[in-house]
Amino acid sequence: MTSLAILLAGFSIFSAMSLALSHFSGDLYQDQPMSRWMGLILLMALSSLQVAHFAWLHLDQEWVATLAYRMSLFAVAPSFFLFSQPLLNAKALPSIRPALFSHALPIVISPFLPEGLALPLAFIVGAGYLLWLARSLYALRQERANFHREMMLLGGVFGIAVGVSALGLAQASLPGKLFFSLYSVSIGTAFFLAQTTLGLRPRLSTEIREAVQTAYSNSTLNNVDCDTVLSALDRLMVTDRTYVDPNLSLPGLAERLGLSNHQLSELINARLGKSFSRYLRELRIEAAKIMLCDEPSASVLSVGLSVGFTSQSNFYEAFREIEGMAPGQFRKLRARSGPAQ
Repeated sequence: MTSLAILLAGFSIFSAMSLALSHFSGDLYQDQPMSRWMGLILLMALSSLQVAHFAWLHLDQEWVATLAYRMSLFAVAPSFFLFSQPLLNAKALPSIRPALFSHALPIVISPFLPEGLALPLAFIVGAGYLLWLARSLYALRQERANFHREMMLLGGVFGIAVGVSALGLAQASLPGKLFFSLYSVSIGTAFFLAQTTLGLRPRLSTEIREAVQTAYSNSTLNNVDCDTVLSALDRLMVTDRTYVDPNLSLPGLAERLGLSNHQLSELINARLGKSFSRYLRELRIEAAKIMLCDEPSASVLSVGLSVGFTSQSNFYEAFREIEGMAPGQFRKLRARSGPAQ
């Protein structure tokens, strides 16, 4: 168990660095700065815990008894909550900002707690935040079909968090370093599940946000002829190939269709079963697949730019997400088996 804990502690640290440099940079959180910064703080807190676990389990350095470890422990639950809430609840942000100090209060008071009380109390606080988040997730139960695999993986992370809370309360009764080994393994497993989830759906945060906006609002389509608008949308996107515009956005497309942003978002979610960003990426990838096969001399980058992606990294990320392989690999496979369907 100790060897696995040490291995996963190292994995967690490098995984946190990878997520900070990839998932939490760029355009994924442009309209969600609260989630971005809280996500980075969460990664920092979890990395600090794993560094302390590594020092204690491998080097016998008792960093798990330091003030930095205690404050990182108290930072995990509030930062995870503040990262999740703007994504899971469209109405959360106005109510969260004034209460930021109250969410930071556990971290502020942690240095003054008796040593024997600090660890159990940290996990009691964490359990309270888990219950709060469970309520938000339950409100999204209607959307789970759109995120079936992702919800299963994230449900695993949630289950690990519940298990860790129970372990924390029983920590005093566990022998030796067993609790810290189990805690290190739990954090490492959670990082693995999170990395797997984002590998399957790199823009998951954006898609959840769009789904939430639909789920938390009353229907905006009561006076909309959905079939007519869908036909107009199909003409714009399929016949006129509007998707090749790299600056195409939900507000701009909604304006062309005579709808509000919420109406178009709800229409695509309700009638097509996907978010706007997913719908747009799928159209671009379908066009890219045809170009990759029909224009073998065109570079992969030029194909991606031609169908509306703004960079090679965005194109590769979307292609892997939807097709499960890189565009160059797809081209080679189709060259052997025949033209794209």
